[in-house]
Amino acid sequence: MSNVMAVGGVLAAALFASTVTTEPLAEPAERITISVETVNGSGCSAGTARVSTAADDTSFTVTYSDYYVLGGDGARPTESRKNCQISLRVQIPQGLTFAVAQVDLQGYAHLQPGATGSQHSHYYFMGTSPTAQTSHEFKGPYSDFWRTSDRAAALVYAPCGEDRNLNVNTELRVDGGGSGNGTSFMAMDSTRGSVRSLYHLSWREC
Repeated sequence: MSNVMAVGGVLAAALFASTVTTEPLAEPAERITISVETVNGSGCSAGTARVSTAADDTSFTVTYSDYYVLGGDGARPTESRKNCQISLRVQIPQGLTFAVAQVDLQGYAHLQPGATGSQHSHYYFMGTSPTAQTSHEFKGPYSDFWRTSDRAAALVYAPCGEDRNLNVNTELRVDGGGSGNGTSFMAMDSTRGSVRSLYHLSWREC
């Protein structure tokens, strides 16, 4: 197949708690830095996830190098579901706050007829219970790159003046469709092309 799957969705409105009411900024006047504090999960062992910030500070990218799941013939049960949780420290200029406005994820899937794959995500600031959750399903036969794009229904910003890590959680699953159906896989790693996870940010003054 040569088509690229693009699936749109909506992030849950209750993402982060904030009382900010000012208009969004195009970008902060000073540079921000984003660093990885912790990485956990079967889909991102140590050293296999990297984060980079866009030059205009309006987005950041997460790149994985060993994040895939297998299902069907020859695959072990533990290989059909993997997850990755990344805790990010976002250092921003004083007097500003930010929200995750849109998330664009990419990957590659090879699904036999009858097989299915899925990608799940949620995002939240450490110490807060509200999360934004997204879920996308893929059906075989399919053998190509995939892409999902989710825009927040309502921008909700991080608490002003508080140091809260941003937690990014993703999960991949694949169901091979039964014995004798061959092997299927779904991946979200850069070894299968220029694959990245892009998180768009919106800025406001406190």
